[in-house]
Amino acid sequence: MKSVLLAALAATVLATSAAVGQDIVVAHAQGETSLTGVPTKVLVQDWATFDNLHALGVVAAGVPASNAPRYLQEAVPADALRIGSLFEPDFEGIAAADADVYFVAARSAEAYGTAKDILPTIDMSLADNADIIGGIEGNLTKLGEIFGLQDKAAELNEALDAKVAEVKAVAEGKGNALVLVTNAGNLGVYGPDSRVAWIHNQLGIPSAMPDVEDGDHGGDGVSFEFVLETNPDWLFVVDRDAGTGESSGAAAALLDNELINQTKAAQAGHIIYLDPQAAYITMHGYTGVMLMLDQVLAGLNG
Repeated sequence: MKSVLLAALAATVLATSAAVGQDIVVAHAQGETSLTGVPTKVLVQDWATFDNLHALGVVAAGVPASNAPRYLQEAVPADALRIGSLFEPDFEGIAAADADVYFVAARSAEAYGTAKDILPTIDMSLADNADIIGGIEGNLTKLGEIFGLQDKAAELNEALDAKVAEVKAVAEGKGNALVLVTNAGNLGVYGPDSRVAWIHNQLGIPSAMPDVEDGDHGGDGVSFEFVLETNPDWLFVVDRDAGTGESSGAAAALLDNELINQTKAAQAGHIIYLDPQAAYITMHGYTGVMLMLDQVLAGLNG
């Protein structure tokens, strides 16, 4: 079934010819964009898309000026253009760059309306978070078609499928979980529609909280008392403050209290802190999700 899905996603990139120099039409979240041949100068306003490009071996000539995840910092070319923040692109710099393609997604998706009149622009946003793993694989497939790297994209997707299967097998029978997000001293729960929904949807770890209403930033607000009353077997934690660079270690300090320490998860050492930037900034990026899957695997095997 997954191979059929990826084949369908690959078909969204329609090539008039496989030869270099021929136009291709790329279907994406906000329409269709024509490209002439394989792009060589690439601008990207989204760190998850940068992550996917880097995994494919595509070098970006322009990147966001802020919020670079630590695990990607060494991959950013020293001479890369800084083309504005995730929310406020530098359209003058983008226009002057004379690039072949410009990728936006998620936080920068609103830039599409302006950017598409400047240069070929593609929105790599995912429709929803119900199948984040499938969404990442679909984006890798699409980028592979754009850059003539279909074999590399297939290799990455195979590795991601294998990692998910490995972690899912280890997670089976290990109990339920709450995925907590901490935000400026507040506590929330992320569920099956959140930016880390793969914990429940693809790994099969059931949520200890039914009917989670995911908030935009802070999840479904809960109290420490609620966490103790729910008493999950596992806690997965997203530190939003660390993810946005506002502070470091705030989540661990917040959760080190009498109520949380009484939970089954805490007493068994079953609290797993996900890489905050991979979980909050680049949740749709290949390397970031592989990093978090390894963290979950290590925690489950601990």
